[in-house]
Amino acid sequence: MKRKVAVIGAGPSGITALKNLLDQGIEAVAFDRNKDVGGNWIYSEDESHSSVFETTHIISSKTLSQYADFTFDEFDPEAADYPSHDTLRRYFQAYAAKFNLYPHIRFGTMVKHCRWIDENTWEITTEKDGVISKELFTDLAVANGHHWKPRYPEYPGEFTGEFLHSHHFKKAAPFEGKRVLVIGGGNSACDVAVETSRVSESTAISWRRGYWIAPKFFFGKPSDKVAEGTKWLPVKVRSFFNELLLKFFWGDYKNYGLRPITVPFGATHPTINDELMHKIRHGKVKPRMDIKSFEGKKVIFEDGKEEEYDSVIACTGYWLSHPFFDPDFIDYSKGPVPLYLKMFHPTITNLYFIGMFQPLGCIWPGAELQSKLMAQELIGKWKRPKNIKELCEREVSHPHYRQIDTPRHTITVDYHLFVKELKKELPADFVSKTPVSARENLLQSS
Repeated sequence: MKRKVAVIGAGPSGITALKNLLDQGIEAVAFDRNKDVGGNWIYSEDESHSSVFETTHIISSKTLSQYADFTFDEFDPEAADYPSHDTLRRYFQAYAAKFNLYPHIRFGTMVKHCRWIDENTWEITTEKDGVISKELFTDLAVANGHHWKPRYPEYPGEFTGEFLHSHHFKKAAPFEGKRVLVIGGGNSACDVAVETSRVSESTAISWRRGYWIAPKFFFGKPSDKVAEGTKWLPVKVRSFFNELLLKFFWGDYKNYGLRPITVPFGATHPTINDELMHKIRHGKVKPRMDIKSFEGKKVIFEDGKEEEYDSVIACTGYWLSHPFFDPDFIDYSKGPVPLYLKMFHPTITNLYFIGMFQPLGCIWPGAELQSKLMAQELIGKWKRPKNIKELCEREVSHPHYRQIDTPRHTITVDYHLFVKELKKELPADFVSKTPVSARENLLQSS
């Protein structure tokens, strides 16, 4: 049966899904609400579009944040160790242009509903310019990302100042001269605290727990490249050495006024930030405990401290959301995610999730490998295990890291272990750097 695959999203995961399907001669169409490829990496001040901040740089180094089929050296040999959002946007668009993906992407198109009919049929409902359309596909690849539906915190009382989620934070300029409180200890929270502190009257950051903070460089090298040297060690041993290294690097958190870390490395997602500790020790960012309640513009913290703020920015993560599925069909927003290799559903054989995992590292190298495995199955060169239901449950019961029970920590993987697991399922010659059109011309001329 001839396959026809719908791909939801043309961000970093969606474009590699599309590319690897086309590589194998599979008909595929990608749908994206934006006007170009790049997803969150297309900077925009439009709040309806989930995008990076004005000053965002990637938090994993370029050599561990690239497609095997199109490396940064092939794109721009002078790209920085930690490329800016604009460099990444251009990288993704160059990837799409090199592999001739644009004719297969329908931009300005929202996927409204996906109805599973049978193992060979999906009905996909889309909307473009107010026009609703329905189309049948044999398979569905979901690559809509998981950083677009904000998750807001709840506290007693009401804050009467400006209250927003980091989803709506685009740049620091609007907070000039304001008293700012940032909630959270993840990458977005620390970035927002650092950036607003450059222009605000004052900036504070509220943590409900201690967070592992890692610098971008150790010994003159990107920290993830240093960590790569220990990837052969068991996860628990690696985590132990990571803890020792970070404790040695930063010293006691008491010196910064930060609440102590009470969980092992890996139990929460580590934060990559060089500047937060610097800003704290220079008095530009004030550490605060968790929030107890709001009273107008007053914030009461759990240690009894009370302060007034003009703006509160909640950097409290995102929901895992697939609004195009009926909730009683698939809903991973609150519970575990039982998918084999974070991509194969236990019972629906023509559904693939691409890039729906959170590595301690970068997403799209793993998404590229997932895409190649999807394509291998669709052309009949790979078969999913017969005990896939058991393997899906094992994904939940035997994670790479034992993490705390929060919505953010349901899809975490160890970057190196995950990549290894995917490569084990692929042929040795999985790298494909030649565009399909170039290969066809070569065959015709030979």
